[in-house]
Amino acid sequence: MRDSALSRPAQRGLAAAAVLAVLVLAGLAAVRSVQPPAARPATDPAGEFSAERAFQTVSTIATTPHPAGSPANDRVREHLIAALSGLGLSPEVQDVVSEQGAGLSSSAGGTGLARVRNVVAVIPGTASTGRVFLIAHYDSAQVAPGANDDGAGTSTILETARALIAGERPRNDVVLVLTDAEEACLCGAKAFVEQHPLARNGGVALNLEARGSSGPAIMFETSAGNAQLVETYAQTPYPVGTSFAVEIYRLLPNDTDFTPFRESALFQGLNTAYIDGAAVYHAPTDKPEAMDRDSLQHHGANALALTREFGALDLRELKNGGGDATYFPAPGLLVRYPGALVWPLAVLALVAVAALGWVVRRRVAGAIGLALLPIIVAPVLAQGLWALLKLVRPEYAALPIDPYRPMWYRLAVIALSATVVLVWYALLRRRIGPAALAVGGLTWLAVLGVALAVLAPGGSYLGALPALSVAVSALIATRVGEKTAVAVLIVGALIPVVILLPTVVMLFPALGMPMAGVGAFLTVLLGLALLPVLDLIHPAPSGARGMEALKARRLGALPTLAAAVAALVCTVTGLVVDRFDAEHPSLTHLMYALDADNGTARWLSEETTPQEWTSQYVEGDPVTVTDTLPAFGAEELRSGPAQAAALPAPALTLLSESRSGDERTMRLRLDPQRAVRFTTLHVSAEVVSARIGSRTLAGGPSGWGFVFHAPPDEGIEISVTVRSAGPVTFRAMDGSDDLSALPGFQPRPPGVGVLGSHSSELVAVAKTYTL
Repeated sequence: MRDSALSRPAQRGLAAAAVLAVLVLAGLAAVRSVQPPAARPATDPAGEFSAERAFQTVSTIATTPHPAGSPANDRVREHLIAALSGLGLSPEVQDVVSEQGAGLSSSAGGTGLARVRNVVAVIPGTASTGRVFLIAHYDSAQVAPGANDDGAGTSTILETARALIAGERPRNDVVLVLTDAEEACLCGAKAFVEQHPLARNGGVALNLEARGSSGPAIMFETSAGNAQLVETYAQTPYPVGTSFAVEIYRLLPNDTDFTPFRESALFQGLNTAYIDGAAVYHAPTDKPEAMDRDSLQHHGANALALTREFGALDLRELKNGGGDATYFPAPGLLVRYPGALVWPLAVLALVAVAALGWVVRRRVAGAIGLALLPIIVAPVLAQGLWALLKLVRPEYAALPIDPYRPMWYRLAVIALSATVVLVWYALLRRRIGPAALAVGGLTWLAVLGVALAVLAPGGSYLGALPALSVAVSALIATRVGEKTAVAVLIVGALIPVVILLPTVVMLFPALGMPMAGVGAFLTVLLGLALLPVLDLIHPAPSGARGMEALKARRLGALPTLAAAVAALVCTVTGLVVDRFDAEHPSLTHLMYALDADNGTARWLSEETTPQEWTSQYVEGDPVTVTDTLPAFGAEELRSGPAQAAALPAPALTLLSESRSGDERTMRLRLDPQRAVRFTTLHVSAEVVSARIGSRTLAGGPSGWGFVFHAPPDEGIEISVTVRSAGPVTFRAMDGSDDLSALPGFQPRPPGVGVLGSHSSELVAVAKTYTL
């Protein structure tokens, strides 16, 4: 850590080479720790998980989109029942109506409901102390075949069940829950938790999801008080998870089928998904051939191991409590420690850095302020890079999360961040001093550890542990000889590499290139943590002048130049490699709305800047569509005139009514007149209460409504009490998903595809009724 360490050029060069070699090897091992294992062949032993065997299920059920209520979904359900029956199980179908406070009408203050048909089967335990629930949804988004989302989870459960039955039976009951209507409103999972007898005593819930087509299966969400759960997860063959992801996910509005289980006091559990390759998410490109079978193997190998682990425990002793664990992946294991250590470690890191600052003293205060520069500049430049890429490729703006082949762009962000750190360091090293700059960088790492201890305790390790490791190693280095000091500093540098590099690798697909600045931020933190050892790539301070000094500075500038060139090369390579074609189309959004009251129709799109194909349908500024589609609330869409199609509107019939003061109770039947995915109803008056089938709903002010997914053929019976003495206006709407049969529709050319949105390809018909 001394500014004069290893002053002789030959020794300094050898030391620099050794440091870089060790760090590269550590980095490769760290990245490898968050990669999926190789897919296992169908010839593997019967008691093991084979991705090739599981993929046969994916190939069968993911040939076409199968949203809840569709004939295609009926066929998938029949296949699952037959497959489970073939394993000697007795599957049942839970056929009920369920609600969830989410869905298409939630933006308009509504409620989401669905008729769900969950497939449930039980593998009886030998001496059960409780139940382990394996959960995945078998429905798909309306335009997606659903190979990954969630054919991956569904096939994993079938293959896991086969392996369990082929091997030694677990001690505890294993309940297989294949839910319906997850894409619509999470209604299948909620129906199981609230209405199925097997859920009454709770248990351990293991949910399996996918938001992309590749990458590791990350355990990204847990129930509260997860210490025992994480300890069990650590026994899986390929544990990849981080408590930071759990903290972030708790702050986001996102939900999966795990949500109803997590919110129930009766359940505890884990949620796992692979998330890279997200360009296929909910899109027609989510086909079996898009799936990385290594990711499926990771999903399944861990799911089988977890089921066996929890299946062997005395679940009566597995209690929520004891706080959350802090954990993260490392080569060969999952590092974990009690959440109670978060604050002590954060404070200790701050103290260690302060002690190092006291030892260095000279120019430390200024260095702390200057260390903010790369922390701010690199994320800004990373976001600027993505803005530039969208100017070059406007189609990127419509992608849900990431380009099809984002790896080169991610490498460009990392190289760009490295360039910023190296330029900053090179400019200030002689003036401020290497030791002071190192303290400045470590200070912000330690501050981050404390800040996260307050805001997201499970993420505090990202700043605290690297700062603590490097500061302690630097303090030791000031007390030993030069050669020993280098070895000590290398050991201290391994911790930030092992912690921060895999986090960068996992966060890029989690947040996507639109939030590239986060990856840049973490890369800068890693660079700042490595300053004590990276100083070796710069010439040692000396009194040299003239050409000798110039030569030394040029040698020191080589890493910076290499990083800058790498950023440029990776960006250009990304543009060359990531081109749109028939298999990787640009994504467009279009829907159609017919107002049956006046026979007018509109094309609608949610594209911010309409692409060339979409521009033939929509024009002008975005407008609200509440008048036609109240289920969309205040959402603004681009609009264009369309030819009215001969489509029947949903029928609303008054079956009976009664009055009490200013309240009017009406019994209605809402009956779609065509095959639809959902139907909605919104009321102009204040709703005191409502009942749909067997479900009682809370009312609301004028504009209250609901969306009902997978409506039964006989229609929906509704009882609604409104506060109104006069006529009441109802706006009924339904939606199907076939634009190709509409007049005026021009098929998309090759290379132009469909955005994975819940309203993509929607054909909506609305009509007003005054009763």
